[in-house]
Amino acid sequence: MKLPTLSVLYLIHLTSLLLILAESTQPPFSCDISDPRTKSYPFCKTTLPITQRVQDLVSRLTLDEKISQLVNSASSIPRLGIPAYQWWSEALHGVAYSLKVTQGIRFNGTIQSATSFPQAVGIEARAIYNAGQAMGMTFWAPNINIYRDPRWGRGQETPGEDPLVSGKYAVSFVRGIQGDSFEGGKLGQHLQASACCKHFTAYDLDNWKGVKRYVFNAKVSLQDLADTYQPPFQSCIQQGKASGIMCAYNRVNGVPNCADYNLLSKTARGQWGFNGYITSDCDAVAIIHEDQGYAKLPEDAVADVLKAGMDVNCGTYLKKYTKSAVEKRKLPVSKIDRALHNLFSVRIRLGLFDGNPVKQPYGTIGSDKVCSQEHRNLALEAARNGIVLLKNTDKLLPLSKTKTTSLAVIGPNANSAKTLVGNYAGPPCKPVTPLQGLQSYVKDTRFHQGCNAVNCSSAFIAQSVKIAKGADHVVLVMGLDQTQESEDHDRVDLLLPPKQQNLISRIARVAKNPVILVLLSGGPVDISFAKNDQHIGSVLWAGYPGEAGGRALAEIIFGDYNPGGRLPVTWYPQSYVNVPMTDMRMRPEPSSSYPGRTYRFYQGPKVFEFGYGLSYSNYTYEILPVTQNRVHIMVERSNPHRYLPVSEMGDEVCEKMKYTVKVRVKNHGAMAGKHPMLLFVRQPKMVNRRPVRQLVAFQSVNLNAGERADVEFELRPCEHLSSAKKDGSMVIEEGSYLLSIGDKESEIQVVKQYNS
Repeated sequence: MKLPTLSVLYLIHLTSLLLILAESTQPPFSCDISDPRTKSYPFCKTTLPITQRVQDLVSRLTLDEKISQLVNSASSIPRLGIPAYQWWSEALHGVAYSLKVTQGIRFNGTIQSATSFPQAVGIEARAIYNAGQAMGMTFWAPNINIYRDPRWGRGQETPGEDPLVSGKYAVSFVRGIQGDSFEGGKLGQHLQASACCKHFTAYDLDNWKGVKRYVFNAKVSLQDLADTYQPPFQSCIQQGKASGIMCAYNRVNGVPNCADYNLLSKTARGQWGFNGYITSDCDAVAIIHEDQGYAKLPEDAVADVLKAGMDVNCGTYLKKYTKSAVEKRKLPVSKIDRALHNLFSVRIRLGLFDGNPVKQPYGTIGSDKVCSQEHRNLALEAARNGIVLLKNTDKLLPLSKTKTTSLAVIGPNANSAKTLVGNYAGPPCKPVTPLQGLQSYVKDTRFHQGCNAVNCSSAFIAQSVKIAKGADHVVLVMGLDQTQESEDHDRVDLLLPPKQQNLISRIARVAKNPVILVLLSGGPVDISFAKNDQHIGSVLWAGYPGEAGGRALAEIIFGDYNPGGRLPVTWYPQSYVNVPMTDMRMRPEPSSSYPGRTYRFYQGPKVFEFGYGLSYSNYTYEILPVTQNRVHIMVERSNPHRYLPVSEMGDEVCEKMKYTVKVRVKNHGAMAGKHPMLLFVRQPKMVNRRPVRQLVAFQSVNLNAGERADVEFELRPCEHLSSAKKDGSMVIEEGSYLLSIGDKESEIQVVKQYNS
């Protein structure tokens, strides 16, 4: 969201929100059967197809009424019984808010909080609407941009640097929000709430050394678009069936995303079959003229985005300039009608034109579903699973619950509930800080924040050293927070604040036993000093773990939970900051010493690798023999190449090529554990700028101490063995491939055969 005008946008709709919502706890809806104005309108007849209902509705609107619906704060249309609608709501960690009133959500009624999950729930969203505390059911989440550069302030919002993980996350997030599983899928095409995948596309720079997202031109190759930047959005649309997409601020190869017909209409709608609405990021239409200079006039910007396929403007530009664009013959009214068809289709799918929502399938979702024990347990389980054990020298952890009689907890993040929830979060139900979690295990727990704030401009070394010396064990809860990494704030280095790092080392040297370092941060940090310091026995990374993060950390530290989390991003050394953040290339360029990005292409030094994570157990793998280890691709004799384009193979052929890979895994530890298994594929030699290795499947298995299990992975050669050529086409090349998991590998041969 464009921050400089954020307060203006709040003022525009905040007053109307309070006035409307303060009057009633009844959720806003259209087509009340008791309203004589609307009962006879075809757009209110639920037996008609949605397309027919929308056509009827749009045909009844004047031009001014149509234009009033093209912005996030859509006006009411009283003569048709249509209430105001707010398209902008957030749900990255659960239903979110800002200044106690989010764009479409408020928390000053019956419901005053929502379950706060780790880095990224449709049921709670619907419950808040049913309680009359929502003017919208369209949530602008998830963020599925690739975490390309470790300095990106918003990387914390994403699922990481891997396209497969990002795509799987997108599908699960969207299905959960939209209610695909609600009562066995009874909603059909209707929506419990609407999810919106953002930011489309190649958006991963906010404000770095004066380069701002509003004017940044991302120069991206077709090859990188095909196998890195676009796949998460394709999965979101084709598998997740997302009902919303947000186009990003930046330009890609000179064209603003929100004005790119090839991106929005040809690719998303045409090739991928997107069925939903497309919103701009906030003020992204205005900047096309005012900041980027791409459009000469405001009316040109309006015409560009509506012709490209965008439907609604977060901001006011379309409200101000669409009519004059029509009058100046820059924009046909048919483009407005097209946008309105998409917008009202989503509102109808949400059930907002079906009469009283209490009488609809999701009308019984009440306020008791918000902050329910079930949801809070889920938040705890997610926090447990997401915490990564990075170091555990001499099995320092878990600490003994009986022998640990005193504990020193030191650090600016130790007792901060705010840090736990990250950004775009709502008021949490019952937050537990790391200090509170640890206090539940050790009665004699002494606390000092160690620094005046996370930036540690002032460090309280003497006081911290004093309490550290007197305790059996010391837990240091350090890291970053939103003052160090956030929207509109990219980092310029990868280190902890200097005085914070010095404080850690000073305390570690005087403590009775090696200390435990806990890091809260969204992005990776170069903690080589801690990795190599014998006085720092264990290191845990918790991300921003949500409201239950403190409890989850304490359970892991004292052995009530066996950690199994894996890093979703590469942790680079500080020297990586020499790579310009503006360079979008994924692949290395040896001739220019450009090192490439992410585990898929970067082969330089690392602090920790993507997928790294320790456990209190030791796990071993065995890739079981398969019935086939040869994949045949059929080509014409006239084909001189060693590859075949996937597009020429067809869905039926690709489906027949899939097969199962079985891996036997055993827990050799003394504790039960939930163990994530990551299956990669690589070629013995890096050829044709292919990835060094590529994650092709992952799943978790619960194993008791000493237990083993055979886990099946589905290998789809068209998807998992293909690679992008320079022109962006995906191909399968003949040759040798190696499946790898842990330290085990198994060869697969791709063999070219000629059609008879």
